[in-house]
Amino acid sequence: MHEDIERCVRAVQSKDARFDGWFFTAVLTTRIYCRPSCPVVPPKVENMRFYPSAAAAQQAGFRACKRCRPDAAPGSPEWNERADLVARAMRLIADGVVDTDGVPGLAARLGYSVRQIERQLRAELGAGPLALARAQRAQTARLLIETTALPMAELALAAGFSSIRTFNDTVREVFALAPTELRRRAGKQGGTAPGELCLRLPFRAPLCPDNLFGHLAATAVPGVEEWRDGAYRRTMALPHGPGVVALSPAPDHVRCRLSLADLRDLATAISRCRRLLDLDADPVAVDAALSADPVLAPLVAKEPGRRVPHTVDGEEMAIRAVLGQQVSTAAARTHAGRLVRAFGRPVEDSAGGLTHLFPEAAELAELDPETLAMPKTRRRTLLTLVDALAAGKVDLGAGADWDEARARLAELPGFGPWTVETVAMRALGDPDAFLATDLGVKYAAKELDLPTAPRAFAAHAERWRPWRAYAVQYLWATGDHAINRLPVAG
Repeated sequence: MHEDIERCVRAVQSKDARFDGWFFTAVLTTRIYCRPSCPVVPPKVENMRFYPSAAAAQQAGFRACKRCRPDAAPGSPEWNERADLVARAMRLIADGVVDTDGVPGLAARLGYSVRQIERQLRAELGAGPLALARAQRAQTARLLIETTALPMAELALAAGFSSIRTFNDTVREVFALAPTELRRRAGKQGGTAPGELCLRLPFRAPLCPDNLFGHLAATAVPGVEEWRDGAYRRTMALPHGPGVVALSPAPDHVRCRLSLADLRDLATAISRCRRLLDLDADPVAVDAALSADPVLAPLVAKEPGRRVPHTVDGEEMAIRAVLGQQVSTAAARTHAGRLVRAFGRPVEDSAGGLTHLFPEAAELAELDPETLAMPKTRRRTLLTLVDALAAGKVDLGAGADWDEARARLAELPGFGPWTVETVAMRALGDPDAFLATDLGVKYAAKELDLPTAPRAFAAHAERWRPWRAYAVQYLWATGDHAINRLPVAG
């Protein structure tokens, strides 16, 4: 979009927040870069330059605006909508792969050479993977500086910098302030335990919290997830240790309270929380497309901004999808809870009732099928999936190839269209995944006088592309489903 100068100029002059994260505006006279909705008086058109990423603006010598904080803008929805190499690379960079495995590790995950990755990212984003990861580290450093009392030396390592000197230079270059000055401007921070941070996760309005948090609360696995005091809480397995997050909706952001065993996991934890809640989506574009269908238009108008609840771990969601085959939500939760108690690693949660991490596939390798209170065919499906995940035959991570993952899953016994598309929607984040055989979707189709014959229904759903996963959320809203309503207590 940054190459459409006229459109970018209009967005900046109207301070249109819908385009925050889509592109960044650099000002030649001040040498700063901003988000489109920056509250300051827009610069003259001849002084504007547009960049596709904060990293590209930083590489061009611009520093972040102190008013609009462009480094904290919602991420570009492109990386969640697309399944090509650049999108997969961006999802992996956001998940911290460059910081943990370097650029060679990123390339290995994607199955391309380092040179190919560098070339494609620079061509589309104006910056290579190291610069993109550096921009993310700068944002992580700013969060730690402003929300913790950590000594700067510890903070630099937690943010992913190799030395205090690199940390100081980067912060000064990106924010035009020394780290100590950033902390002074933020004021005294307190009220949280060591390793705990309180953050605000921005999103593009509108956002309908009912289906998003209602679904997560209604399907919560005991010990791993819970709804408590108006917040969805869950445990997370992160690269350097466990974490616990509490997420609750506010009018213009999502409140996020993170408790981490290792602060080096901050950027990864934030990325996974944003992905879980689908916060980088473009609801205006989605709802406009779905509203073109007269059948969906009233549903969209009633509750605009529905999101697709995703996951913090693709393998976990695949296992839960199998456990949920042909059973009620309550039964699926019970099955998952038993696995958690038997194989999950214990965690401490002084603020609530969370007890375990969801077990990884490798931890379920010793699972005795006779202990599973389910039909033999489903036991076989679960064990085959666990083996495939543990052996790396199926990739459901942030950088997974959606088409390949679907094909690999479809080869497993017991994986029909419902299970494959559930994993594609919740674990892979494909916005066009479609649960045509879902019972709730079928009921909705009948209630809305949509075609109910499979072929006719599929043909009608073609008009909802590429947003059929969002159409599912609106279809579910037509029934009296518990997952469509936000809990009010408990």
